[in-house]
Amino acid sequence: CHYFFFQCDNAKGLKAFYDAIKYGPNHLMVFGGVCATVTSIIAESLKGWNLVQLSFAATTPELADKKKYPYFFRTVPSDNAVNPAILKLLKYYQWKRVGTLTQDVQRFSEVRNDLTGVLYGEDIEISDTESFSNDPCTSVKKLKGNDVRIILGQFDEEMAVKVFCCAYDEEMYGSKYQWIIPGWYENLWWESWINSSQCLSKNLLAAMEGYIGVDFEPLSTKVIKTISGRTPQQYEKEYNAKRGDGQSSKFHGYAYDGIWVIAKTLQRAMKYLNATNKHQKIEDFNYTNHKLGKIFLDAMNETNFFGVTGQVVFRNGERMGTIKFTQFQERKEVKVGEYNAVADTLEIINNSIRFQGLEPPKDKTIIQEELRKISLPLYSILSALTILGMIMASAFLFFNIKNRNQKLIKMSSPYMNNLIILGGMLSYASIFLFGLDGSFVSEKTFETLCTVRTWILTVGYTTAFGAMFAKTWRVHAIFKNVKMKKKIIKDQKLLVIVGGMLLIDLCILICWQVVDPLRRTVEKYNMEPDPAGRDISIRPILEHCENTHMTIWLGIVYAYKGLLMLFGCFLAWETRNVSIPALNDSKYIGMSVYNVGIMCIIGAAVSFLTRDQPNVQFCIVALVIIFCSTITLCLVFVPKLITLRTNPDAATQNRRFQFTQNQKKEDSKTSTSVTSVNQASTSRLEGLQSENHRLRMKITELDKDLEEVTMQLQDTPEKTTYIKQNHYQDLNDILSIRNFTDSKDGEKAILKNHLDQNPPAQWSTTDSSRTSKDPIEDINSPEHIQRRLSLQLPILHHAYLPSIGGVDASCASPCVSPSASPRHRHVPSSFRVMVSGL
Repeated sequence: CHYFFFQCDNAKGLKAFYDAIKYGPNHLMVFGGVCATVTSIIAESLKGWNLVQLSFAATTPELADKKKYPYFFRTVPSDNAVNPAILKLLKYYQWKRVGTLTQDVQRFSEVRNDLTGVLYGEDIEISDTESFSNDPCTSVKKLKGNDVRIILGQFDEEMAVKVFCCAYDEEMYGSKYQWIIPGWYENLWWESWINSSQCLSKNLLAAMEGYIGVDFEPLSTKVIKTISGRTPQQYEKEYNAKRGDGQSSKFHGYAYDGIWVIAKTLQRAMKYLNATNKHQKIEDFNYTNHKLGKIFLDAMNETNFFGVTGQVVFRNGERMGTIKFTQFQERKEVKVGEYNAVADTLEIINNSIRFQGLEPPKDKTIIQEELRKISLPLYSILSALTILGMIMASAFLFFNIKNRNQKLIKMSSPYMNNLIILGGMLSYASIFLFGLDGSFVSEKTFETLCTVRTWILTVGYTTAFGAMFAKTWRVHAIFKNVKMKKKIIKDQKLLVIVGGMLLIDLCILICWQVVDPLRRTVEKYNMEPDPAGRDISIRPILEHCENTHMTIWLGIVYAYKGLLMLFGCFLAWETRNVSIPALNDSKYIGMSVYNVGIMCIIGAAVSFLTRDQPNVQFCIVALVIIFCSTITLCLVFVPKLITLRTNPDAATQNRRFQFTQNQKKEDSKTSTSVTSVNQASTSRLEGLQSENHRLRMKITELDKDLEEVTMQLQDTPEKTTYIKQNHYQDLNDILSIRNFTDSKDGEKAILKNHLDQNPPAQWSTTDSSRTSKDPIEDINSPEHIQRRLSLQLPILHHAYLPSIGGVDASCASPCVSPSASPRHRHVPSSFRVMVSGL
């Protein structure tokens, strides 16, 4: 044997090798080569001399190329030998997504490239590959930006300190991250380089905590006798005893096993030569003897024994050794497992790996999509309120049907009231559908509900307010009939109007469904940390009912509903002065439109702003629907309910015939008679109303006296002489009462008594001499009074009886009560008059 030391100098190493070949004896093999550069130069030239080289320390992956280095072997595993072990570790913890961080040095780049090939096809993704020369912080930041959780590093001790300082600054440590780096660093390696970094020692140690180092095992841990007859533990003890205080090398076990490899190779070669050719020996080897060189090469490949470093086996010249895993725990490295390359098995020592969290880190941010659903308690509460609203609507429906023949309810169009209730109940029903999301129904069912709830709410709204506005239109059509034509608008016509409104709704909804139907869409929001503290991120998702042109379709629906509301407001304003409460709901319609309009605007705005909060959005929509439906039904039916229980007759009468303090404030245009009032002058109208009121009061006071006089005239004509003179005067006052009504064309009809319209000469008398002598006495004589009363009392009764309900404004003749005198039951047609505003 010859020993050459060339201190990793390529020139010296190559010269020493050539000198040994030229001047020394024939060498059978080359043992050694520590420096990768020198070893690779020599190994590349061995084929020319048929020499087999065995190294115990050269770990560079470059030497694994058998095409370039066919005669090179090594007992120490290559740096690439850790890659199958890393693959096994990744599979053990089910890490399928990793990133690499590599120092720009050939040694580390080769390991990284080989690792890429190993992981390729193993269903493990290398999501990011970063490299650096001096400052790794930029690369570390990129790894974090790409959500890399498992980092495979290849760098030396000096760069390792910088890497972990950057990791601390980027918070890439702890329970969410796992660093896997080379394990061949010296003990307490960070202390030598901490001063060159910019971070504190405690911060560096915090970032380093838990990293896993991967390196070959210097000595086997198995208590088994090796080929030398010693166990690895006995060998280590003997080695430490002989080296004394000298520095220990982690390659000593591989050098020891290397000697045994050479010995066993030569032994097998000799046996082969003895078995095949008795005349040839290994001493006959020379550099041109290719046959013996091939025998040595084959014998080396057949090496298989248990040495102090474990099972010694070569595969394509590479040592199939044992890879150990260490973990940095509390400022020291602890062995946590090993990988047997021969058996391709990984053993974790008693679950000794400590992770910062409760479980191993995830290989990426686990994004758990979580449907933002409507809270079940909230849905239950709002459903209960909705049910109460539907019960209230059912009670109103029962009240309306039960009292449909009552004059108050009959005048308020009970069929239209039923439609209002139906629309309210449909609106209530839509709340149940708005609360059903993906937590209750499937995706297909949810998409169907998108259409159904839109249709129900739209039809319910139109049914309720359409019926309400149709009622108001009928009142408007009757009491604004200035041509004095008698109108009969039946409920069937109102139903046709409501049906027309619904037909427009159906046209819009059908076009919407056919052209651009509502679909289920999912909106994803930014990730949020897990409230339970798990190593996952929550990505909220929310279901919506949308289509391509959602804004256009909503604009069409809102425009139509807005026009409907404006039409209702117009009718309510026009009929505000109709003085029959049973007919006129204008005040309540106005209140309903105001409340519904305000609530819809506020609800729509808030609902749009809270579309990412389904509980808030559903609560607002449901409360708006409940409020609008409830307030509408209550404003329509509660006043009727109260009036029916307190004073049902008052609501069916014209308020102008009730002598109240507000008589002068009511508009005489809405009188229920078949005449119209000319709005010539406000002051003139108020004066006529005041005079009319005073005369009406006068009529009431004299009614009793009038009846007494009538009875006296009917019983005995002789008694008329005893009528007091003040009675005559009162009768003359009654007969002189005038009532004025103005038609649309400005014509004035003045009602006067028959005496004013005809001169006294028309009255025939048998005593002309007496008439000429005393005209006043003749006019007030019993005979004249008898004749005047017989002609004028029917006219008078016809004039003032409407004020007390005795005549219908639509009657063609006075409606005389059964108790009236037979004399007054038949009135000649020439005395029929139309009286209004009394």
